[in-house]
Amino acid sequence: MLDIKFIRKNIDSVKEALKNRNAKVDVDAFVQLDEKRRELLAEAESLKAERNATSKLVGQLKKNGEDASEQMARMSTVNERIKALDSELKDIDEQSRQWLLSVPNMPHESTPIGNDETANPQVALWGEKPVMDFEPKEHWELGTKLGGLDFERSAKLAGSRFVVYRGWAARLERALAQFMLDVQTMENGYEECITPYMVNRATMTGTGQLPKFEEDLFKLENWDYFMIPTAEVPLTNLYSGEILPEDQMPMRFTAFTPCFRSEAGSYGKDTKGLIRQHQFHKVEMVRIEKPEDSYDALEEMRGHAESILQKLGLHYRVVSLCTGDIGFSATKTYDLEVWLPGQNAYREISSCSNCEDFQARRMNMRFRRNGAKKPEFPHTLNGSGLAVGRTFVAVVENYQQPDGSIVIPEILKPYMGGVEIIRPLS
Repeated sequence: MLDIKFIRKNIDSVKEALKNRNAKVDVDAFVQLDEKRRELLAEAESLKAERNATSKLVGQLKKNGEDASEQMARMSTVNERIKALDSELKDIDEQSRQWLLSVPNMPHESTPIGNDETANPQVALWGEKPVMDFEPKEHWELGTKLGGLDFERSAKLAGSRFVVYRGWAARLERALAQFMLDVQTMENGYEECITPYMVNRATMTGTGQLPKFEEDLFKLENWDYFMIPTAEVPLTNLYSGEILPEDQMPMRFTAFTPCFRSEAGSYGKDTKGLIRQHQFHKVEMVRIEKPEDSYDALEEMRGHAESILQKLGLHYRVVSLCTGDIGFSATKTYDLEVWLPGQNAYREISSCSNCEDFQARRMNMRFRRNGAKKPEFPHTLNGSGLAVGRTFVAVVENYQQPDGSIVIPEILKPYMGGVEIIRPLS
C-alpha cells in the first residue's frame, strides 16, 4: 500500500508511474474523494468545536437559571449533522482504503520502462547452452517414457494441470527441495520454517494478492481461507501488526511448500508438462530489512537464487523486469530464466523482488530503531530459491542422453541415494 501522504504530494509522478505500469487506476477519482473528505472533516471539526462551546454555554445558562432552549435546539441540529458527517466520512475512508488496496507499488527508478516482457533487458548470463548431437526431447516426454511422470492418472484424480510423480521422479523432486533448503539455511543463513498452507483473508491482503487477484487463488468453500500461491504470503506476514526491535533486523526466512494457483487467464498456455500447474512445489526466500539495506539485500538474494543453478550446472540468464511486466507489490524485480533444450527457450525459474515498504504498510508491520520513539515500516523482499518443479524440468532436459536416459548432476547424487543415472524402462 502506498503512503497516502506521498500520493497527495506527488499526484503527477504517481499518475506517470501507473501509466508506465499499464495500471488502470483512476487517480483523479481518488483526488476528488480525498478533497471531499477534507471538506467534510473540516465541517465536522468546526461543528464539534461549536458543540463543545455551546455545551459549556448551556451549562452556564442553566446554572444562572436562564433559558437555554434556543442553544439546546441548535445543539440537536448540530448533533444530527455531526452524526451524518461521521457516517459519510466513515464511508469515504473505506472507499479510500479500497482504492489504496487496488493500487500497485511504484517502480524503482532503476526499473526499466516498457510495456511487456519484450522490454526486459538482460543483465547477466551464466554458463553456456549444452551442445547435443541429437534432437533433445521435452521433459514431459522423457518423464513419461521413464515412468516418472503420470499425467494420465493425475487427470483421473484431479483433472488437468496436475501430475503424479512416481519412483525416481518423486525422489528427484524431493532431492532438489532438500538440496535447495540446505544451501539456503546452511550456506546463506535463512531460517527454515514450516508454515500453514492455507491462510486467512487478512494475510492474503497483506502481501497484495487480495483484493485484486482473488480469481487467481483457490478459496475454501464455506471458509474465508485461501490456499497459498507461494510461501511468500505466510512468511512475510509472520510479524504483521507487530513492532520489531532494531536488534532483530534483518530477518531471513525460507520454506519449502506446495503452491496453489488457479492460472486464471492462462488457458491454452503450457498445457503439457510441469511449467504451469495448479499445484507445484517451491523453496521461497523472504527478507525483512531496514530501508537503507534493502537494495543490497536484493542483489544478495538474487545471488542466493543463482547459486542453486550454478551448483546444478544449469545455463541461465538474468533479466530486469520492466514497468509493464513487474508484479503488483514489487518495485524492482529480477527474473532468472533457465535454458531448456527440449523447448529451445529460456523459462523463468525464479523471481527476486524488493517491495520496499508496500507490503509492510498493508500489514502494519513496523520496527523501532534503538533510542527512537516513532516506529518505521521495514522493507520486505521475496525470491524463489527455486521453483522446484521447474528445476526438475531443467535437470531432466539439460541432462538427457541420446538413449533417453538422464544423468543425475553431481551435487544431487548424495540426495538420490547414490543413483547416478535414470535409465529407460526395459
